[in-house]
Amino acid sequence: MKVARGKASKLTHVGPSGEARMVDISAKPVTSREARARGSVTMSTAALEAIMRGNLPKGEVIGAARIAGIQAAKRTSELIPLCHPLPLSLVEVDCTPDAALPGIRIESRVRCTAKTGAEMEALTAVTVTALTIYDMAKSADRWMTIESIQLEGKQGGKSGRMTRPGATRPLARGSRRGTHRAAAGTA
Repeated sequence: MKVARGKASKLTHVGPSGEARMVDISAKPVTSREARARGSVTMSTAALEAIMRGNLPKGEVIGAARIAGIQAAKRTSELIPLCHPLPLSLVEVDCTPDAALPGIRIESRVRCTAKTGAEMEALTAVTVTALTIYDMAKSADRWMTIESIQLEGKQGGKSGRMTRPGATRPLARGSRRGTHRAAAGTA
């Protein structure tokens, strides 16, 4: 995107000459922030059953996918060029098998105390979790589909609390019946 000389851009990631740039957050206050995201991987019923039985060549799919999502959230600034590194205090990834899809629903929650929000970290956690499910289960179904990765809500900072219209409830603390969950607190 090229911005005409002399005109100020309202886009925070675009400099005065139209170049992409990292936003200067040095003047922003440090606040508690949280972001939630979700998505899903749809697949054949046979593939979902193979995942749940744990008899795929690459091993236990859901556990590996949760850990991959947590690791990805912690490394988001290395993957997305203009993201700031954040001191994450919590990353939760829930994977819920759903026979009605059929497939696996993925939810993430990321928390930090920082000058900028954790939306990209929550979205990255869901995305990499989904990609890992695909990688580990592709022998059972090459045509799985990664769908509907979206931000569900965020809180903290200047915008306060925001929730996607029609979004589900915030992630519950602790395990839910039928849900496989992993959480990691990082220093």
